[in-house]
Amino acid sequence: MSDLAAVLADVAARVHRDGPEALLDGGLPAPLSEREIDRAEQRLGVRLHPLLRAVYRDFANGGFGPDYQLMSLTDGPTDEQVVDTYLQMRSEHAGTEWAWPEGVLPILTWGCGMYACVDCRSDQGTVLLFEPNPGDPDAAWFIDSPSLVEWFAHYVNDTGWWVKLEEGEDVDDLAPWPEARQRAAG
Repeated sequence: MSDLAAVLADVAARVHRDGPEALLDGGLPAPLSEREIDRAEQRLGVRLHPLLRAVYRDFANGGFGPDYQLMSLTDGPTDEQVVDTYLQMRSEHAGTEWAWPEGVLPILTWGCGMYACVDCRSDQGTVLLFEPNPGDPDAAWFIDSPSLVEWFAHYVNDTGWWVKLEEGEDVDDLAPWPEARQRAAG
């Protein structure tokens, strides 16, 4: 079994364990075809990280995961979609101090303007937390997990910062993402 297949199997086991009441409309949205993903990548102007591609192609078009759940890549059951949100953030904030970094795809909204994002330009698919609420664009990006594999492991095992926060633990130890300003300018 490949690493991607193993991660997808772990995610499937977690989704099964949570049961249909934890899913949007009680079920998973159908996965996307290669063609649909290719069209999404064309619109984005960036290739998805291989694991993210596998999730949308082999598992589901979002609708599972922690809290507000993974956003649909394209049209789907969630209010926000990855493609539309990324393109909106890139265009609305272009040329400002809040410019959205190229290749950083929002995959899950935490509410209040916060997003979990995958850096599709990093080999590991670093997962970043965008937290704009303190109002400082230079302190709005944090490293959530060094890799998308690790982020999904946190979801599967209930070890993410979001679980610690719900349990009343201090989660102020996320490291700032040092590439934020440079990547937003590029």
